Amino acid sequence: MKHPHAILAALALGVAGLTAQDATPVPQPAMENFMQRSEKSQATLIENSNEILRRIGGIEKTLGKAGTVAATPDVSALEARLRELETKLATAPAAPETQASAEDKSAQTSVNAVWIVLTAALVFFMQAGFCMLELGFTRAKNAINICMKNFLDFCVGTLCFLFLGFGLMFGHSVAGLFGTGPFWISDVPANNMLWSFWFFQLVFCGTAATIISGAMAERTKFVGYLIFTALITGVLYPVIGHWAWGSFGGAFGYGGGKGWLEQLGYLDFAGSSVVHSIGGAAALAGVLVVGPRIGRFKSDGTANLISGHNMPLATLGVFILWLGWYGFNPGSTLVGDVNIGRIAVNTTIAPAAGAIAGMFAMWLHQGRPDLGMTINGALGGLVGITANCNLVAPASALVIGLVAGVIATFGSLLLERLKIDDAVGAVPVHLFCGWWGILSVAIFNEAGFSPHQLGVQALGVASITAAAFGASFIGFLLIDKIVGLRASEDEQDLGLDFTEHSGAAYPDFITGEQGLP
Repeated sequence: MKHPHAILAALALGVAGLTAQDATPVPQPAMENFMQRSEKSQATLIENSNEILRRIGGIEKTLGKAGTVAATPDVSALEARLRELETKLATAPAAPETQASAEDKSAQTSVNAVWIVLTAALVFFMQAGFCMLELGFTRAKNAINICMKNFLDFCVGTLCFLFLGFGLMFGHSVAGLFGTGPFWISDVPANNMLWSFWFFQLVFCGTAATIISGAMAERTKFVGYLIFTALITGVLYPVIGHWAWGSFGGAFGYGGGKGWLEQLGYLDFAGSSVVHSIGGAAALAGVLVVGPRIGRFKSDGTANLISGHNMPLATLGVFILWLGWYGFNPGSTLVGDVNIGRIAVNTTIAPAAGAIAGMFAMWLHQGRPDLGMTINGALGGLVGITANCNLVAPASALVIGLVAGVIATFGSLLLERLKIDDAVGAVPVHLFCGWWGILSVAIFNEAGFSPHQLGVQALGVASITAAAFGASFIGFLLIDKIVGLRASEDEQDLGLDFTEHSGAAYPDFITGEQGLP
């Protein structure tokens, strides 16, 4: 057709007429009525088609006589106006939140703050669990010394982390190696979410520090231990932790920049390496420097059994630690949402499987089940699931826990064969099972196994372990040379309660050789 706009106008008129004619009430669906209406509709359609053709012809004649042939309308003005509106829309500020959406966001922020603080409190309560565990595994004559170390390492660590450690761990990154603050955060407003995040990270730092106490128990001087606590909470843990978690403060308006391991894609959700491998590696360095307890090994190298004085208390400690782990793992989401449910389930399955595996492993080894290895197997399962609890299915958590329980048991036997005296089995539980947890991130990831990710995980945990062990070994050596680290033979015989604190945890009972005739 010559004039498409005229044709479209005519078609519109025709369709309108057809619609008006068909808009009559529909009779009952009897066959005869249906046939009549069908014939009528066909006739109407033919009439409308003819009418459309007649109108098109008339329009063409009219346009031809007037000499106005417009192939396309002038739409340049409309196009210019459209471009103007698009530019304004692109540069306009975002529409303000509705009151409902603002209230929803505020409510979620409040939920997150409560969740972070409550789970951090659970992790803080793990300090009591570590204290009870170490008390039960060691002798009564050192009970006060154990309590003092577990209590004071958190107090010292709090101040060191406040003034130095937090800035080194989450501050503005320098080449992914360490943070540079700001170190002074006392003037941050009270309603800032940063405080919840700071508290949560503090209790993690305290956990890494207190792991060392148990491994070195019964022969380590109190002052030397506190000096190393200041070193690990103020410098070692924050700097090494920055490699994997350096950017985490950015979500709370603090610092920024990923650590070098984080840049490679290294994953450690809740700290199998950042917390437990650092603490375990430092504990291994400590026991090597301080040496074994008097009487732990015979002259021929075979081990003497030094029984703990209260295994029920140690079991209670593990129950407390297990409870605290529900803050450790689900709390690491830093968000109160539905994801915490399965993380909690995985955090239950893995230690249950670890305890059973640890029990049977020792049962097969010595012919009877052992309580100490059983509860340490549960702890191994907890450490093993910590790095990957957000990425694995419950069935995988079962396997991770079983393997971790075996690692914790035979890891303790390996240290004994090497004449390394770990009083509570901290190194196998936290260091060895921490390695297993980190590798499990790639092995059991729901998204599928990735050889590249496995390589990154191996590199990361090896780097963290080497740095933590090397720095701690040097630190303990310097402390031993400057202020002394190892208690003398007489001090160990009498008990550190008496020689270090002039007290007795159980004054009505003889707890050391000083009461013997």
